[in-house]
Amino acid sequence: MNQHTQPAAGRPIDTLLAKYAESHLNPVNEVIHFICVPVIVFTLLGLLWAIHPWLALAAGLASMLYYFSLSAPLAFGMLLMSGAMLLLLYLLPPGLVLPLSVSVFVIAWIGQFVGHKIEGKKPSFFDDLRFLLIGPLFVLGFLYRRLHIAY
Repeated sequence: MNQHTQPAAGRPIDTLLAKYAESHLNPVNEVIHFICVPVIVFTLLGLLWAIHPWLALAAGLASMLYYFSLSAPLAFGMLLMSGAMLLLLYLLPPGLVLPLSVSVFVIAWIGQFVGHKIEGKKPSFFDDLRFLLIGPLFVLGFLYRRLHIAY
């Protein structure tokens, strides 16, 4: 499979990733998303962390329930990634978490919309809010395919 090829549809995760991929075919848009999507996840966790660390942990765990319902291998990858992000937030000086998260969150979203302008297609989540949670799986799925990890 090349980087644009998704597994054949059948399972819900395959269908969701294939649908998400339809608006992420331009190589420049893909690179922007591969950078910005993980950054957005980190900064969203950071915004929640700034309110209270337990809120960030609860949001991470809630998303894991959804991810495990779609694909255990992708959920484990997201669990590792989220865990590393939460650890980094824990290690950051508390006064830095909120301003860093807000500023980088805005910059990353601007990047996403620039990518979609280049792509010429609107973001998938405009049609279905679930795609806000599928974006990270799309990036992780690309990595899994490159590493020949089944999901």
